[in-house]
Amino acid sequence: MTTRSLRLRRLRRSALTPLSRRGGAQPKVVALGGGRGLSASLAALRRITGDLTAVVTVADDGGSSGRLRKELGVLPPGDLRKALAALCGDDDWGQTWARVIQHRFQSHGELHEHAVGNLLIVALWEQLGDHVQALDLVGRLLGAQGRVLPMSAVPLELQALVRGHDPARPDDVDTVRGQATVALTPGEVQSVHLVPNDPPAVPEAVAAVLDADWVVLGPGSWFSSVMPHLLVPELLDALVKTKARRVLSLNLAPQPGETEGFSPQRHVEVLGRHAPKLALDVVLADEAAVPDRDCLADAARHLGAAVELAPVASPDSAAKHDPELLAAAYDRIFRMHGRIGPWR
Repeated sequence: MTTRSLRLRRLRRSALTPLSRRGGAQPKVVALGGGRGLSASLAALRRITGDLTAVVTVADDGGSSGRLRKELGVLPPGDLRKALAALCGDDDWGQTWARVIQHRFQSHGELHEHAVGNLLIVALWEQLGDHVQALDLVGRLLGAQGRVLPMSAVPLELQALVRGHDPARPDDVDTVRGQATVALTPGEVQSVHLVPNDPPAVPEAVAAVLDADWVVLGPGSWFSSVMPHLLVPELLDALVKTKARRVLSLNLAPQPGETEGFSPQRHVEVLGRHAPKLALDVVLADEAAVPDRDCLADAARHLGAAVELAPVASPDSAAKHDPELLAAAYDRIFRMHGRIGPWR
């Protein structure tokens, strides 16, 4: 076994025992994002704390979520469903329900590609008339190890200014509408905004951020999953004012289309331009995904943050986070950079 393999094994083992079992209380952690990036973060964080809240973007307009949103006028449930699945335990109950809510119907009719969890969430919204209460109920059914909240109670449209969206006009800047379109644009995203441009935040999400010990932003699709949280005024205000420490978790690689050619430091710089009042404490990146450590450290320093490099990619795929390695990295950050708290 190589030295690297032994190191990775030790890091995984260190993340298997939650902080609460090592003595003291657990840190209150809020994770913000959407899609697979947030799911990766939640799958890691649930291994080290039981006091975990996910705040999820609601701008998705593609696939099953987009169809339900268009037909019923509801919040897009897909990213909320993925977050709930990521919070399911590793026992038979948790893994069975995770598979069930992620299951997609295959047919030649209207149910084709609809996810079971999307239909369940929307049905409970209609029954209960309360987004948060319904999601809490689904969480209890699944045995989810944490709470899932939408960032806003109204469906949002993501719009972006994109240079070269039309390859025939590479220097022109166009307005691109819709999260699914922005995520796949072949052009260079200059900035993003939401419609409506002053959406209300879910009060429980704001309260969770203000009450947190740690807030984790990212990883995920940078413009379509990470940035939208900074465009909800009440949520951004809470992120600026909270006494929690703030971690920005970078992606393992640029995303084709949306952030094609982005360096790690450019991801940090873009966030800083969209939220100039937001300070960070730690920027976490995979040690193998940072070609210029000094440039990343300089970009992080402008936001008040230190850089932590750690092996967080799966040994089987450099584009996929390993939940145990990511958990070990978060665990170390919480211990090394946290103010003296009850879990220390």
